[in-house]
This record gives sequence, C-alpha cells and structure tokens, in this order.
Amino acid sequence: MIAYRTSRRRYHLSLDILPLFGQPMSISKYPSKLTLPNSRTNFATVYDYLVDKFPRISASVWQQRMLSGKVHQLDGSPLNLQSAYQPGLCLCYYREVEQEAIIPFSETIVFEDDELLLAYKPHFLPVTPGGRYVNECLQNRLRDRTGLHELQAVHRLDRVTAGLVLFAKHASNRHSYHQLFADRLVDKRYQAISRIPPNSHLVNQQWEVRNRIEHSEPRFLMSIVTGEANSHSRIRCLAQSADRALFELQPITGRTHQLRLHMQSIGLPILNDNLYPTLLDERKEDYRSPLQLLSKRLRFTDPLSGDVRDFSCEHSLQL
Repeated sequence: MIAYRTSRRRYHLSLDILPLFGQPMSISKYPSKLTLPNSRTNFATVYDYLVDKFPRISASVWQQRMLSGKVHQLDGSPLNLQSAYQPGLCLCYYREVEQEAIIPFSETIVFEDDELLLAYKPHFLPVTPGGRYVNECLQNRLRDRTGLHELQAVHRLDRVTAGLVLFAKHASNRHSYHQLFADRLVDKRYQAISRIPPNSHLVNQQWEVRNRIEHSEPRFLMSIVTGEANSHSRIRCLAQSADRALFELQPITGRTHQLRLHMQSIGLPILNDNLYPTLLDERKEDYRSPLQLLSKRLRFTDPLSGDVRDFSCEHSLQL
C-alpha cells in the first residue's frame, strides 16, 4: 500500500458517495474572458461566434446567458443577441455546470509576499475552471479565501496531479512570471511512483527521454509519434521496494502529459494513471487511488527582484 500525505482535514462522509454531492446549478463567481479573433470575420454577431466556438453548449444556453446579462464587455456593458461581432473585442461570460462535485481535499498556502502566492494543490482539484468544474478549482478557492480577486495562476498542473502551483497577485506583473515558464526558466522537479518488475535494481539509474508528443484521439489524449523531438525529460530512480519505485522527474520542456508519457515510454507508467497506457472511465475515479505524481519543487530567478526563489513542497510520495 502506498502512503500518501494529503490534507490534515478530516472528512466524515464516505469517499464512495462524496462525488455525487454538489450544488444543483453552479455558476462561477468570476468571469471567464475571451477575445474575439481578428481573423474570424464570417460571424454577424457575438452570439453567432459563441455558439460556433462552444459546440458543447447549446444555443439556448447562450441565449439565456445574454438575455440575463451574463455576457458583457470588460467595462460591464451588456452584449445581447444582436451585438455585432467586433474583431479584438474582449468579453466576459460566466461558466455554469448543472451539478458540480465537491472535491474532498484541501489546498494549502505555502508562501506569500506582496507579488506572489504559492499553494499546494491536492489531487483531483483543477487549477482553474474548466469542463464540469467552476468554483471547485484551486484559483477560485484561493480568491475566496484571500479576497485577492486578481489572483491568477501563471502555470498549470493536471487536475489529477498534486503539488506546487504559483500565482501572481497583480495583473500588472502576471506576464513576467508566466513568461518564466514559457521560456523554460523554471527548474521544476516532480516525484512519481511506478510499479517495477520483479528483481529490478533501479536505484540511481537515470534516463534522458526525448521524443515527439502530439495530440491524439480523443483530443485530450497525447501520444508519442515519429518525428523531430519536441519534448525532453530527465528521470532518476531515488528508492525502491519489492514492487514499486520512487522517481525524481525533471521536465526540460513542458508538453501536455509529458511526464506521464515519458514514464510510460521507459516501461514504467505512473501508478494509478487513468489515461496512460489505458484510458479508463473517468466516472470510476477513485479518490483513494490518486495518480502518483507530485510537483515537488520550483526554482527560478524572480524577474522583478532578481532574487533566486527556491520552493519545496513538504508533501511527499512514499513507497
């Protein structure tokens, strides 16, 4: 059995039934922003564009949102069904889901100063709103908790991955921190646990993994394909038991699902991965068996102060 340290908070409801509980209609407290493309001029109205861009949301939903003032410009001016499409226009709308599951794990604020907030994200909690999650995400939880309504994540973790997430407190400085990640100037270290074959001796072994990762089908999956490498990771085995091993992972590039695919490519897929190597039904997600992947450390030179920032997560994966 793998011991995993999560929140210290105690939950008395069964984890088997917790995902079934949620609000009957969850509406985001914070607007999502969207800029209308300059190149798309074949739409007569903003409404036409929204219906085309979000095919999973019915036209009647957009009608209702616009009629009730839930689609507006940055200054709050409402957009209606007849509002003309304007290339470059930035608009706001509010995500809605019929029922939003409550994620039964707590986030932790690890560090905070005038510019930054660093938080520990538990498994299963998304960083930002998306899909069937609106208010149950790390960013909105932290906004409510701190009252910092401009708080914005400057990088991402998969919903099923736990660990450190960095937030900028002010919109004016957000780009500077986001660019650190875009320019690969952040030294990121992860921990992962995999099953290993009998009689393996992996401690201190290292792997340099380079390959090409592209979108697959369904679209949210990625796959390794032939061609020029666009992904690079360093992997080292730290410890092992009879049937499992603990690894340190250093992503040099930042492709979607890169670490999960790279561990699979060396024959050591991450324990409890519901996507790789086999896609499992997400409805059967088990909160007691989280993906054994943890964002453990972030190190970078602060673009504003010039100081070296070196943050480590007190949580660890354990064999």
